[in-house]
Amino acid sequence: MQVHIRILESTQENISALLLGLEYLINISYVDDTEVFKVCLDYWNVLVSELFEPQRSLENPAAANMIGLQVPGMIDGIGSQLLQRRQLYASPMSKLRMLMICRMAKPEEVLIVEDENGNIVRETMKDNDVLVQYKIMRETLIYLSHLDHDDTEKQMLRKLSKQLSGEDWTWNNLNTLCWAIGSISGSMVEEQENRFLVMVIRDLLNLCEITKGKDNKAVIASNIMYVVGQYPRFLRAHWKFLKTVVNKLFEFMHESHPGVQDMACDTFLKIVQKCKRKFVITQVGENEPFVSELLSGLPNTIADLEPHQIHTFYESVGNMIQAESDAQKRDEYLQKLMVLPNQRWMEIIGKAHQNADFLKDQDVIRNVLNILQTNTSVASSLGTYFLPQITLIFLDMLNVYRMYSELISKSIAEGGPFASRTSYVKLLRSVKRETLKLVETFLDKAEDQPQIGKQFVPPMMDPVLGDYARNVPDARESEVLSLFATIVNKYKAAMVEDVPQIFEAVFQCTLEMITKNFEDYPEHRLKFFSLLRAIATHCFPALICLSSQQLKLVMDSIIWAFRHTERNIAETGLNLLLEMLKKFQASEFCNQFYRTYFLTIEQEIFAVLTDTFHKPGFKFHVLVLQHLFCLAETGALTEPLWDAATNPYPYPSNAAFVREFTINLLSTSFPNMTASEVTQFVNGLLESTNDLPTFKTHIRDFLVQSKEFSAQDNKDLYAEEAAAQRERERQRMLSIPGLVAPSELQDEMVDS
Repeated sequence: MQVHIRILESTQENISALLLGLEYLINISYVDDTEVFKVCLDYWNVLVSELFEPQRSLENPAAANMIGLQVPGMIDGIGSQLLQRRQLYASPMSKLRMLMICRMAKPEEVLIVEDENGNIVRETMKDNDVLVQYKIMRETLIYLSHLDHDDTEKQMLRKLSKQLSGEDWTWNNLNTLCWAIGSISGSMVEEQENRFLVMVIRDLLNLCEITKGKDNKAVIASNIMYVVGQYPRFLRAHWKFLKTVVNKLFEFMHESHPGVQDMACDTFLKIVQKCKRKFVITQVGENEPFVSELLSGLPNTIADLEPHQIHTFYESVGNMIQAESDAQKRDEYLQKLMVLPNQRWMEIIGKAHQNADFLKDQDVIRNVLNILQTNTSVASSLGTYFLPQITLIFLDMLNVYRMYSELISKSIAEGGPFASRTSYVKLLRSVKRETLKLVETFLDKAEDQPQIGKQFVPPMMDPVLGDYARNVPDARESEVLSLFATIVNKYKAAMVEDVPQIFEAVFQCTLEMITKNFEDYPEHRLKFFSLLRAIATHCFPALICLSSQQLKLVMDSIIWAFRHTERNIAETGLNLLLEMLKKFQASEFCNQFYRTYFLTIEQEIFAVLTDTFHKPGFKFHVLVLQHLFCLAETGALTEPLWDAATNPYPYPSNAAFVREFTINLLSTSFPNMTASEVTQFVNGLLESTNDLPTFKTHIRDFLVQSKEFSAQDNKDLYAEEAAAQRERERQRMLSIPGLVAPSELQDEMVDS
């Protein structure tokens, strides 16, 4: 049917058979069998997109080029053909809409599900099959909506009124209907969408009021939250609805049914991120901005929430405050928001001043952790504007960090490696990590203001960096490395003078931890190379000042990183290597550096390039080799790469030497290849050094032909092309209203 559909549309007799076939297929699609439904769904998706595309091309002349409709005078004829074709399919498409609404799969944002015993519970694990199915159904329903908005709206509203009257009320019917309503967000013109949603949200709120029973209310709550989270454009345009919805979410935050509070907090965050300006201006008919009202009632609103939910709530309010342009008001709002955690913090610090042992109590440690997490949540949404709050707690926080660090070291020194796995030590370490995370989040999000760096970096040098160096390996926090990577990336060359101190504290001792094998301390590995990369990028003069012995350590560790089979570590190592190569090429130490490291790097890169475990690094391997061969070809190196002592007969050029060296290297590595094959490959490389696509294709062809790669799946070698294809697909989706959900679009594209 998929292949021969045009033939089936050609005569009246065939059309009857076609419509009957579609009728059968609709009925088969209702059969309660996942595999059968998947097959049917794939067919419906292809058919509907095929009906939709030509129509879109006519409505949008820019898209018409896709199907070659530029000939003047043809549009009218084709337009009437399309109209006839749409009319032909109108009835089956209407039935298909009902099918999609009745069988809609569950979207990712919904956390509340029915278990096998018919109870409403919180979802514990995502079902990827369902998410894939949802994606296809959502796309199909959006095409169906574009083909006939009125029919889509009519069917959804009719089904909703049957929920209200009780005629069609079941959990499943309401769920699938609301998931379908949420999934077509952005596909209607704004006016129609507004009219449609006013009715939908009113009906759902009404349904929540009239329905009795805890489980029933939890299902309706989940659906209200899902639908409103999908329509930020509507909420921004209708303050009364937005306020009603947010107050309803606050009600749900007191609802102890599993999953309801989580979903209420998640939806609140999602809505605030898309509508934050609306909460800080005084709306018509209001006496004050909503954020003032919210802050006054804050203790009651969060009274029944768990700590992790409170953190999400605080992040949401931080987003609101961030939208306030008046600095004085913003600081007042922040102060009010932080009243509860700050009171608790002052209380703890006050007692600790009287007796430091107070801080050793497990409940107190948990409290400290919770307060820090709340601060991190607000810092993540406020950025620079978080400065007054972090200034308030910063020095006390460093003192607690230092004290907890000493407790950890003492426990590990007394109890051996096992001590680091006790719940007490883990709890203490959580506080240290959260302290580092809070400072890193703040500095990362704060605008580039040197005085912030001057205020916060020097006080951390001993309590954080010195502490890292002094600690036993098992007590060193990898977050120290990522914090200083963030600091170097943020303050760039201003950190050059601090690099020796950073190096002294973390370099040697971290290398000893991570180079024993490829498994221990995985977190430290990645973060160490990220820090090294930040230094190479922004503080290169500090690397030049290293002794040749220290530089050799750096280069050895980079080679060690890209040999790693852990993809993230290998990629960070390769990025760092490229950074170093470019920086040294532009420095006065160019000849000296490449004479020492050129051949080693080439040898090591060929080793990983031709190792099937390292396929994901292919793009970077190619870039490094291209860089090296360009250097040899262009004469950028003014001194010979070969050692005059072992090669008394000089080569005519570095390019000639590199050619011979590479042929020998590959002949040894690939004994099954003939000398002429290897020579041909190396000549091809040297000829295409200035043309990256040709250079890359040449290497890829060589690998795919080699014995090691020929029997394998080589998709990683084509990863760049696949990424380009994904970007083209995203651009296509962005051109069809609704295919990329408005809630997923960047704020700047949707905020008004």
